[in-house]
Amino acid sequence: MSGYIMDLRKVVGSRPLIMPAAGVVIVNSDGQILLQQRTDNECWGIPGGSMDLGESFEDTARREVREETGLEVGKLELLYVNSGKDAFYEYPNGDQVYGAAVVFTTTEFTGTVKLDPDETLDLRWFLPKSIPTNINPPDRPIIDSYVKHKGQVL
Repeated sequence: MSGYIMDLRKVVGSRPLIMPAAGVVIVNSDGQILLQQRTDNECWGIPGGSMDLGESFEDTARREVREETGLEVGKLELLYVNSGKDAFYEYPNGDQVYGAAVVFTTTEFTGTVKLDPDETLDLRWFLPKSIPTNINPPDRPIIDSYVKHKGQVL
C-alpha cells in the first residue's frame, strides 16, 4: 500500500477507507496475462496498488507495475473501472477498504520480470483459459471481464 494509505491507517486504524488504486492487465505476444502471487493473501492478481498524493491513475499504474514486476509499460488502454459497495475488501490484517480502481491493459512493455519480495511471492504468465482459481477477490471481476471481452481475440 502507498505511503499515503499507510499514514491514514495510523490515524483511523482498520476502519473502512476509500482507496483510489490502479492496475494493469499485461498481455504478452503469446496472449498470456502476467499475474502476481501476493504476499498478503497468497492469491494471484494483476499488478497494481493504491495511489499516492498527486498521482494520476496512469502514474499509479505505471509505478505499481514497475515496483511489483520490474517492467516498464507503454501505451495503456482503459479496461475496467471498479467502485461502489461491490468494491469492498478486507485485507488479512483487518484493514478495510472500498476500492475506487481504474484498470488498464497493455501489450507494450520492456524490461525483465523480477518480483518485489515484500509484495510478491511469484510472477507468472497464464493463458486466459489457465488462470488459477485462487484469484485475489478485488481482481476477480477485472480478470473475468478481460477474459470475457478481450480474451477471445488473443
